[in-house]
Amino acid sequence: MKRTNILKSRLMLSIMGLVACTSPQPQVRETPASVQISSEAQQAQTNQTAQQPASCKLVEDGFGPQGQVSVRVEEVVTGLDVPWGIAFLPNRDLLVSERSGQVRLVQNGKLRPQAIATINVSDRGEGGLLGIAAHPDFANNRFFYVYFTANQNGTPVNRVERWQLSQDGLSATRDRTIVDNIPVAQFHNGGRIRFGPDGMLYIGTGDARDPNLSQNVKSLAGKILRVTPDGQVPADNPFPGNPVYILGIRNTQGFDWVNVSTLWVSDHGPSGELGRSGHDKVSVARAGDNLGWPTIYRCESQQGLVTPAIVWQQALPPGGATIYTGNAIPEWKGNLIVAGLRAEQLQRIVIDPRSGQVQQHEVYLQGQQGRLREAIMGPDGELYVTTSNCDGRGTCPPEQDKILRITR
Repeated sequence: MKRTNILKSRLMLSIMGLVACTSPQPQVRETPASVQISSEAQQAQTNQTAQQPASCKLVEDGFGPQGQVSVRVEEVVTGLDVPWGIAFLPNRDLLVSERSGQVRLVQNGKLRPQAIATINVSDRGEGGLLGIAAHPDFANNRFFYVYFTANQNGTPVNRVERWQLSQDGLSATRDRTIVDNIPVAQFHNGGRIRFGPDGMLYIGTGDARDPNLSQNVKSLAGKILRVTPDGQVPADNPFPGNPVYILGIRNTQGFDWVNVSTLWVSDHGPSGELGRSGHDKVSVARAGDNLGWPTIYRCESQQGLVTPAIVWQQALPPGGATIYTGNAIPEWKGNLIVAGLRAEQLQRIVIDPRSGQVQQHEVYLQGQQGRLREAIMGPDGELYVTTSNCDGRGTCPPEQDKILRITR
C-alpha cells in the first residue's frame, strides 16, 4: 500500500511539473508525450458530471461485424468536388460545402451548375472549406455559417464566418466573422459545425498537429467550441468568458446530441505522432469534459479524463457522425451512425444513453462507395452521406463525388 501511494505521489508531482504550451497561434511541430493540464481544465475535471461508460469496447480485429439490417443506397446528386458538409434549408433544398472553396446549392433535387459563393481558401492538406450549417431561424434571416481555412495575408488560419443567402437563392454575401484565429496546420483542422438543441453554434477543431494545445483551454485547438449565433460566449459556458466547451480532442469531424446536455463525439486517433497509431474513438461528453488527448488515447481510464465508449485499433478514421432519428430504418433509431474515410464504410453504433456503454456495433457499405465524409439526418427523416473520393486519398470517379441517401 505504501509503495502504491509513493508511486501515485510521484505521478502527480510529474504531471504538476510539466510545462504547458500556452500560445494560441497555429503550430505545426510535433511535441513530447507529456503535457500539462491547465488549472482551468483541472477545475473542470474536478467538477466533472458526465456519465462515463461502464466499459470501453476495443475493436481489435477489423472494424466490426457486417451489418444485418437491409438498407438501400440512392444517389441524390453527383458532380461535386469533395463535399465536406451539408446544410438543409427549410424548403428542403440544401447547401453543400466543397473543400476547394465553393458553396453549392441543391435545388429541387438538382445541383445548380454555378456556385452561390466562392471563398478564397487554403486547401493544402486537410484545410479548405469544411463545415457548413444553417441558422435555426434561416427562414427569416437566411443566415448560414461556414468553417474554412482562410488565406490571411499569405498566412493560413481557420475561421468561422456567417453568410447570407439571397432571396432568389442564387448568390450569397459575407455577413461577419464569428470565430477567428483557430490554429491551423496541414493536418488536424477539425471543421464540423452544428447548431445544438439549445440554439448555440458548436464548432469542432483539431489540435493543428500540436497535441499540447488540446489540453490548453486558452487555445481554440483540439476542442468543441460553443458560441451564440452572433459569435458571443454564452454565459453558461464551462469556462467563463471562454468559447471552449469540451477539450482534449485530436481532430473531431463528427458529433451529435443524445439529449440537450450530452454529446456523442467521434475523434481521430494518432497517425504516428508520439509513437502511436490507430485508435479512433467515440466518447460520451458533457460541458467541460476532457476527452484526454494526448494523455489517453486507447481504452484507458485516468481520473478526470473521459474514458472512450469505443475504440478501433485500426484507423477508421471517422468523418461525420449523426444519431439516426428517422423511421425508414427503424432498427437504427437512436443509434450513432459514423462515416468512415479510409475504411470506406458506415459504422452503426448502439450506445445505451443511460450508461454510455456500447451494446452493439456493425459495418455497412464496406468498400461499396469509397471514402465517406459527412453523415447527417435530413428534415425528411432520411440519412444523407457524402463521398470523399476526390480528396487526393481515394479514387476519383468520372462523375466526381456524390451525396447519397441511405434508406430502405
